[in-house]
Amino acid sequence: MENLNTTNFIAKPETTLAAMQTSIDLGKTKDEICEALKKTSKKLSRLQEKMFANNRYSVLICLQGMDTSGKDSLIREVFKRFNARGLHVYSYKTPTSTELEHDYLWRHYIALPERGKFSVYNRSHYENVLVSRVHPEYVLSENLPGIHEVEDIKDGLWQQRFEQINNFEKHIAQNGVIVFKFFLYISKSEQKRRLLRRLDNEKHNWKFAPSDLEEREHWDAYIKYYEEAIKNTSKPHAPWYIIPADDKPTARFLVANTIFDVLQKYDIAAPEVADEVLENINKYRQQLRSEK
Repeated sequence: MENLNTTNFIAKPETTLAAMQTSIDLGKTKDEICEALKKTSKKLSRLQEKMFANNRYSVLICLQGMDTSGKDSLIREVFKRFNARGLHVYSYKTPTSTELEHDYLWRHYIALPERGKFSVYNRSHYENVLVSRVHPEYVLSENLPGIHEVEDIKDGLWQQRFEQINNFEKHIAQNGVIVFKFFLYISKSEQKRRLLRRLDNEKHNWKFAPSDLEEREHWDAYIKYYEEAIKNTSKPHAPWYIIPADDKPTARFLVANTIFDVLQKYDIAAPEVADEVLENINKYRQQLRSEK
C-alpha cells in the first residue's frame, strides 16, 4: 500500500465501467487495512484543523453509488475523528416543495462548505442525471418551461445538465472549493449479498425497503447513466474517482487516502503567530500562572 497511486482511480474519457474492477487486492489483511485507515483518518483530522485556521479553502466531497454501496458507513469511519464544527454531512432525498420552487442545483449550492470547512454530500446533484434519467417522470415535478409530460423530455436536457454541472463545479473550484467525486462501484452480486444480509439479520431489517428491489431491476440502466455522467463531467478541477467498493474497508481506505493525497498538495498552513505574542509568550505564561 506504500506505493498506492490514488490517481489510478481517476476516470478517463475512454473509461467504461465494464472494464473497471469492483474489488482490488491491496495485499493486506482486513485488520491492517483498518489500521491504515485509522492513521490516514488522524492525518486528515489534523489537516482539517489547519484548513479551518487557514480559512482559504473548503472541501466538497460527493459520494455516489448504487444502493448498499457503503456511503453511510464510509462517512462514519473516514470522518469520525473530525472536529464536528468543521464538517457537515447532507443526505439528499426526494426534493421538498420548497426545493422544487428553485432550480435543481439550488439545494446543493446553499449547502456548499464555508471556507475552512468540509461538506459531504451523501448522494448529490448527480441524482438529477441519474435517478431522473431512470425515472424521467420525476422531472415533471420541477415544473420546467416547455416540459408538460415525459414525452417532452429530450436527450438534449441531459446534455444541458452536464454542461450546467460542469459550470457549477468550475465556478466553485475557482473560488476555493476543492471538489472530490467518488463513485463507489459495487458488483450486482455484492449488492445481492448485502440486501440479503439486511433481510437475514434482524438488527439490519430496518435498512431494507421494497424499493431497493424495484431499483435493482434498473441496474443496467443505472450503470449506463453513471458511465455517461462520469464521462461528461470528470474534469481536472473536479475529477471522478471510481472506487472498487465490494470490500468496504478497502473502499474507505482508498477514499481517505485520495482526499489526503490531494489536500496535502495545497498550501494549507495554520496562520503564523503574531510577533507580539511570540515576544511576550513568557510574560503571558507567567501572568496566567500567577493568578490566585
